[in-house]
Amino acid sequence: MSAFAPIGVVGAGTMGAGIAEAAARNGVPAILHDPIPEALEQGLARIAKSVARSVEKGRIDATEGDAIVARVTGAGEIGGLAPCPLIIEAAPERLELKHAIFAQLSAVAPDAVLASNTSSIPITAIAPAAARPELVVGMHFFNPPPVMRLLEVIAGIDSAPEALALARAAGEALGKHVIDAADVPGFVVNRCNRPFLLEALKLLQERITDVETIDRICRVEGGFRMGPFELADLVGIDVGFEVAKSFQELSFGEPRWQPSPLAARMVAAGLHGRKTGRGWYRYDDGPHRPQDAAAGEITGPSPGASDLVVIAGDLAIAHDLAALANHAGWRVAGPGESDEVPFLCLDCAADPDEEVLQGAPRAILCAGTSLVAADEGGNAVGFHALPPLLDADGRGLVELTRGRDTAPAVAQAAEAFFASLGLHVAWVGDAPGLVLGRIVCQLVNEAAFALGEGVASADDIDAGMELGVNHPRGPLAWGDHIGLDHVLGVIAGLHAETGEERYRPAPLLRRLVLEGRLGEATGEGFRVHDEAHDADGHVHDEHCGHEH
Repeated sequence: MSAFAPIGVVGAGTMGAGIAEAAARNGVPAILHDPIPEALEQGLARIAKSVARSVEKGRIDATEGDAIVARVTGAGEIGGLAPCPLIIEAAPERLELKHAIFAQLSAVAPDAVLASNTSSIPITAIAPAAARPELVVGMHFFNPPPVMRLLEVIAGIDSAPEALALARAAGEALGKHVIDAADVPGFVVNRCNRPFLLEALKLLQERITDVETIDRICRVEGGFRMGPFELADLVGIDVGFEVAKSFQELSFGEPRWQPSPLAARMVAAGLHGRKTGRGWYRYDDGPHRPQDAAAGEITGPSPGASDLVVIAGDLAIAHDLAALANHAGWRVAGPGESDEVPFLCLDCAADPDEEVLQGAPRAILCAGTSLVAADEGGNAVGFHALPPLLDADGRGLVELTRGRDTAPAVAQAAEAFFASLGLHVAWVGDAPGLVLGRIVCQLVNEAAFALGEGVASADDIDAGMELGVNHPRGPLAWGDHIGLDHVLGVIAGLHAETGEERYRPAPLLRRLVLEGRLGEATGEGFRVHDEAHDADGHVHDEHCGHEH
């Protein structure tokens, strides 16, 4: 028998039963306790039903299924948890209830490590109810626990190293990728994921574009499995709003985590998402949204038109666009390299002293500025996209924006050029970063705050976001791939144009850019880049590079 078995679990609801099932599926005996007999019965039945589905689908055989179910024992009295070296509490998120449970657990199992599965209550606030606060830790599983690979282990102020080590060992035995988190609001994942929905809500509030377009951009351009509004409907708009209010309270009014009045209005109207049949989308008989388009066709320059494009600037996006344009059959030149009038000039944060050809259609990257600020009185079109421009299936999207004086011919030229590269186009309102740039750069900025404040390591932040909330890549790795100068440009541009403190750059992000550590392009950013990192920024399980 291992040092942490049998594992005790308090609460036979979705999370508690799921944790017990995760243990049993990995060969670890579990004792599941709930003081309500009906709840305990339902929790054990839920485990048996889940295992039966695995048998029916051929994932395990009947003998293994019976063994899994047999590893979970029900206990109607809390004293039944006395033999457990590790007990995980998975009760509702009420501090007074957790205090009562931890006091009882200390009496029946005085030497056990007591872990809370809380996602929102500080471990340091729970620990004083235990007779030995040094034995109290956080073990935050993700739903559903038998499936989700991530586990956050959280150290309270008094948590002993031995207690944390036991929690980590148990998590690894349950097949989890374990990350270490400081005892701060949201720990790692829920904190670093705040901007995904909050920035989408801000975009909607500012009428940059609509719900469907924001979600489509996140899926097609960003590679997210679901857009922020789809995800909010799935989780429950009311649930998300309560979490937002909790962050606001625990942070004493941090502007980056300000709840949205749009979410408050939806909750007041009883529009909570899928469970009420309507939220940001309607859930009737048919699909709530159309299917996304497949990868676009690469067509190259149109016959009879100029096949020259001028690309100015040294951001990573400029080099990626040049590579795609060359592949599609365009001739690519830099500023001053040709006297020929090009089909399109793309200004990717060019040096102000560089001569970009006058008289040619011009597309300006809206990174550190909005189009209206960059081209006052001009006829240019604005655009924004983030590397990588194409996903593994060759699908990608570029956002375009018009100014008051944007010429229709310039808009048509920009659409035609990006379509020739196989990229879809979405027209949105004007702002630094447009849509995906704002969301992703805010994710990177929030992760930079967390890294700089010692909430978690770079590896743990990125692994947490990939495994805990299914992001296509970790924010710190993505930032290094985009280029930290590009990220800082978007954040600083938003801060300058809006004056809102929610857009203040993280000190670590600003310092790295000032030091010339811009990410993959310079060999160092949030990490030192070597063979331990994939080219597309995906995190490995092994340590890669250093943390700050």
